[in-house]
Amino acid sequence: MKGVILAAGKGTRLYPATRHIPKSLLPLANRMTIEYGIDKLREIGVTDICVIVGENVDTMWEIIGDGRRFGVNLMLHRQTEPLGLAHAVSFADDFIGRSPFVMLLGDLIFGNSFVPFANRFRESGAANMCVVKWVDDPKRFGVANLDGERIVKLVEKPQQPESNFATTGLYFFGPELWDVLPHLEPSHRNEYEISDAIQMLVAEGKQCIAGKYEGEWFDTGTLESFLATNSFLVNGGRLIDMSAKVDADLGDSVVVGAGCHVRAGSIHNSVILPGARVNVRGRIEDAVIGGVCNEDGDVVRQIIYPVEIGELAGA
Repeated sequence: MKGVILAAGKGTRLYPATRHIPKSLLPLANRMTIEYGIDKLREIGVTDICVIVGENVDTMWEIIGDGRRFGVNLMLHRQTEPLGLAHAVSFADDFIGRSPFVMLLGDLIFGNSFVPFANRFRESGAANMCVVKWVDDPKRFGVANLDGERIVKLVEKPQQPESNFATTGLYFFGPELWDVLPHLEPSHRNEYEISDAIQMLVAEGKQCIAGKYEGEWFDTGTLESFLATNSFLVNGGRLIDMSAKVDADLGDSVVVGAGCHVRAGSIHNSVILPGARVNVRGRIEDAVIGGVCNEDGDVVRQIIYPVEIGELAGA
């Protein structure tokens, strides 16, 4: 089985940090976000991985390279336009060939192993397995209607969901996917939706199944969710890189990256990105800070990164 990680998103909700560091490379608990996904794929025996990137291809290649440092083989392909997940995965067709593969969104963090889902997909012979999770408000996701484990209907971001099982961003596919992608039409969002491609497989009578995920699951795309993920990964504690210099009272869920120089009154539930120079007279709370930051007052519920990308240090 091969792997595909989708990492082409700009991460606009995390600006300005993602103007300087690609979203999938932002450090969580002092490791790049994409590393957690690579770990999960390697755990299920997937070591040949295609990473779909966007306009940040040069930075991605410079930092993650061919994957040897992670114990895998990486190939990078650029998605020419941001036209949806199904469009993104189409750039991996030559890499995948007719092999079964697993596809993962590169900005997600899963607390539990993928092993049970990989094993079930391998033994099922299904054209697709969507890993889904029961959520209270499924309108923001692809939503699966199930009969046992069988997917009978899959709709992207429905206004009136018929189920609470949301797609998590982890998918397993057989070669049947390549047969339907050329016939896919853009959605009302002008995107080629992977949910629509799976629905086409369902309509053609192909076996599509769901694996129900019950562990911790994070989308790291907003300040709130990024900080919640960070807190989960450090178990509410503190992680200060040995090379960092910090002069502040430290509260819970604080991560300070390599090479940082930080002076503040206090720090709580915040991430100081690698190489940052921070001088805050007040408190830092619910914040992500990179680059050079000098503030006379408090920094609360903010993302600050006021330097050019050439000054990126140690992502």
